[in-house]
Amino acid sequence: MKEGLPERPVNSHNEWDPLEEVIVGHVDGAMFPSWHLITRATIPPDAHELHAMLDLVGEEAIPIPDEQILAAQRCLDELVHILEGEGVTVRRPGPFDFSAPFQTPSWHVGGGFCAANPRDVFLVVGDQMIEAPMADRGRFFEAQPYRALLREYFRRGARWVAAPKPVLDDALYAPDAPRLAKPGTIGFVTTEHEPVFDAADFVRCGRDIFAQRSHVTNRAGIEWLRRHLGEGYRVHELEVKCKQAMHIDTTFMPLAPGKLLVNPHFIDVDKLPAFVRKWDILEAPPPVVSEAQQRSPVSIWMNINVLMLDEKRVLVERRQEPTIKALRDFGLEPIPCNFASYTPFGGSFHCATLDVRRRGELASYF
Repeated sequence: MKEGLPERPVNSHNEWDPLEEVIVGHVDGAMFPSWHLITRATIPPDAHELHAMLDLVGEEAIPIPDEQILAAQRCLDELVHILEGEGVTVRRPGPFDFSAPFQTPSWHVGGGFCAANPRDVFLVVGDQMIEAPMADRGRFFEAQPYRALLREYFRRGARWVAAPKPVLDDALYAPDAPRLAKPGTIGFVTTEHEPVFDAADFVRCGRDIFAQRSHVTNRAGIEWLRRHLGEGYRVHELEVKCKQAMHIDTTFMPLAPGKLLVNPHFIDVDKLPAFVRKWDILEAPPPVVSEAQQRSPVSIWMNINVLMLDEKRVLVERRQEPTIKALRDFGLEPIPCNFASYTPFGGSFHCATLDVRRRGELASYF
């Protein structure tokens, strides 16, 4: 912040400027999804225990067992302790009853999910907090636990934006698309019926924002963001290879100006835009897969799902020793944190946080 200017309550342009304020999610009252068309498409095919669990879930919401919630809460407590120890202001969402059923004129679900992942729900671009038009019916009201924070940031001068709330009627979904996809292609369960996206399918490098088409983000959603941000930004869609694609932060993670971490199994480095290939690119080593991750509905590549505190310091899961070494050799300063028991709730450090304020200005890096 330049001397003499008022504090901006929301100010974040990239993934690496010095972190000053962050929202960290919570797992209170977390539920198994009662509507799981998208969940089935995004769970790794060898996660047999999870697929069997979805077969048992009926129309009513089922609480996630207390022991899993307590284990995840310990991870979040350690994360908050580290962040606050590094001088970062930590904010938390409010309570919400995810067990309550809800409906629209078009559909009904037996309950929601949780408030563990603010990164999925909101995209911060400069002084804007953009509510995502999420494709999962079970996550229709997931912005609600953050409402008090949004009102506060708005009163203090931030821009509060919501993408068009989707109808999520049957025309948006193509349940058989993954099965019918031609070899070498991905059949997404979302169509182009209306714009939808999860905010976690975007990462920011100043004026350049990178996106992926996934089971929860369609090209109409990417185009909506491109038009909304206007000529001051460039939104690039990357080509990915993961058939369970959901959220770019297990595939492509900018770490600092000129430094990029990628998943070599989900993205072809040679097919990245030429201007991106000028950066130093670290291909992530294979992840260390914990018992908790074997029960996780998300990719095992959570070692890529890191959080930068600045251009050097990076939060990494403590068990990911090969990744810690690789990042250290890449010129960074890893901060280990126990976080494996959080992964069944949908991610790791990047997913569990939303960087509301970083100390920096909008710039171009390419």
